[in-house]
Amino acid sequence: MPRVGRVTDTGIQHSFASRVRRWLRVLCDDLWTLAADPLPPSVWLRWLPHGLLSLVALGVTIGATAQLRDNGGAGGQVAFLIGLAQGGAVILALWRPVPGWWLSTAAMVAGAVEVRRHLLAGGVHDFVWPWTAAGIIGQMAVLLLLALRVRARVSLETLALTVLVTYVIEGLWGASDYQPTGVLAITLFAVVVALGMALRGRREARAELGRQTTITAEERARRTLLEERTNIARELHDVVAHHMSVISIQAQVAPYLVENPSEELKENLAGIRQNALDALTELRHVLGVLRSENREDPYGLGEPGTGAAPDAPQPMLDRLDALIENTRAAGLDVVTDIRGEAPQYPTGVELSAYRIIQEALSNALRHAPGSEVRVEVSHDFHGLHLGVVNSRPQQPVPPSPGAGHGLLGMRERATMLGGHLTAARTQHGGFAVSAFLPRGETPPTAHP
Repeated sequence: MPRVGRVTDTGIQHSFASRVRRWLRVLCDDLWTLAADPLPPSVWLRWLPHGLLSLVALGVTIGATAQLRDNGGAGGQVAFLIGLAQGGAVILALWRPVPGWWLSTAAMVAGAVEVRRHLLAGGVHDFVWPWTAAGIIGQMAVLLLLALRVRARVSLETLALTVLVTYVIEGLWGASDYQPTGVLAITLFAVVVALGMALRGRREARAELGRQTTITAEERARRTLLEERTNIARELHDVVAHHMSVISIQAQVAPYLVENPSEELKENLAGIRQNALDALTELRHVLGVLRSENREDPYGLGEPGTGAAPDAPQPMLDRLDALIENTRAAGLDVVTDIRGEAPQYPTGVELSAYRIIQEALSNALRHAPGSEVRVEVSHDFHGLHLGVVNSRPQQPVPPSPGAGHGLLGMRERATMLGGHLTAARTQHGGFAVSAFLPRGETPPTAHP
C-alpha cells in the first residue's frame, strides 16, 4: 500500500510539473517575441492617434525625468535614461507592442530600484513608489496599445505579470517613507486592459460581420445567377421541345411522301423519330430537376394543381410592339428605332432579345419614372444589336422591392448565345443597356 501511495504521489507531481512546463512554454511563446504588429491608421482620424501617442511619449519622458531627478533623488543621467525608456516604450508599442511592454516594465523596475536606494538612505521623503505618475501613464498607454492588437490571453498575461512585479517590489521587497502607488496603478492597468480588449473584440466583430456580409452578398448573387439560368432553361425548354417535336413528326410522315420507300429508309426515319422522342423524354427529366420545387407540376407545364401546359407561346420579336405599347401606357415615353431587315433568327435568339428589352424597360419603369426611353433594334449580317437608353428620372424614384440582379439575367442570356451585354450610367444621369446577339453561327461561350 505505501508503494502504491508513493507511485500515486509521483504521478501527481509529474502531472503538475508537466502542466507548469506547458504553461511556461505558452507564456514564452506569447511574450518572448519581437514580432511586429503596427497600429493601423484610423478609418476616420487617419494618423491623429499616432500623433497623440507621440505627444504622450514626449510628456512621459519629460515628466519621468523631472520626477526622478527633482523628487526621487536620481542623478540627471539616470533619470533621463529611465524617462527616455518609459517614453520610448510608448513609441515602440506602436509597432511592437510586446517588446514595448517589456521596455516599460523594465524601466519601471529600474526607477523603483534607484528611488528605493534613496528612500532607504533618507535622502528622499514621501515620494510616490514604486510607480511614478509618469510611469503609470506610460504603462497605461503601452497596455492599451498591446490590448488593442494581441489576443486576450496575451493581454491578461502581461497584466498578471505587471501585477506580480508590482506586488514583489512593493509588497515583498518594500521601502520606507514613501507613498504607495501599487493599488492605484494596478486598478488603472486593469481598466485599460479591459477597455483595450473590449475595443479589439468590437473591431473583430465588425470585421467578421463585414466578411459575413460579403459572403452573403456573393452567395445571394450566385443563387440569383443560378435562378436566372434556371428561368432561361425553362423558357428554352419550349423552344427545344418544339423543334424536337417537328423532327419527330417529319420523320414519321416522310415515308408516306416517297413512292415505294426502301426498308433501309424506313428504318433510318424510324430511328430518327425514336431518337427525337427519347430526347424529348430526357429533356423533360432535366427540366423536372430544375423545377423540382413545384411538386404538383414538376415539369412546369402549367399552374400548380392543373397539370395543363401553358397556353401562351414564348414571346418573340413580333410581339415587341405590344410590349412597347404597354410600357407607354405605364407612363414612359418610348421611342423605337428599328434598322435593317429582320432575317430568320433562331428561336432562342428572338426569345432572348425580347427578354432583354423587357427587363431593360422594367428597370426604366422602376428606377427612372417619367423618363424618355429609346429602344434601338438593328439587324445586320452578323446578328442582332439591341440598345435601351433612358434619360434621368423626372419623378421621385420609389423604393424598389426587387433583388437588384436583373442585369445578371440579361447578361446571362447574351453570354449563352455567344453575344455580350454592357450596362452603365450615362453622363446625363440616365442608364444605357447595349447587347449583341449573333445570328446563330457563332458558338456560345462556356459558362465559368
